[in-house]
Amino acid sequence: MSQPSSYNQDYIVVKAKENGVHVIGLTRGLDTRFHHTEKLDKGEVMIFQFTEHTSAIKVRGKAVIYSQHGTIDTTE
Repeated sequence: MSQPSSYNQDYIVVKAKENGVHVIGLTRGLDTRFHHTEKLDKGEVMIFQFTEHTSAIKVRGKAVIYSQHGTIDTTE
């Protein structure tokens, strides 16, 4: 099955540095809304991908985010 070209096929990795890190997926379209939430505990890693439904990802808490654009530490 081919991937639609209307969204990014790159992956983002989030690694929690503390318990209770929230990762929230936001929808595409005219109204941006929350559509999915995950809670990570210290040391947990989750891999995310932007899709036809997800246009943004919000990270709340101490975490390290890895992407093709570099590494972001939310504590810096």
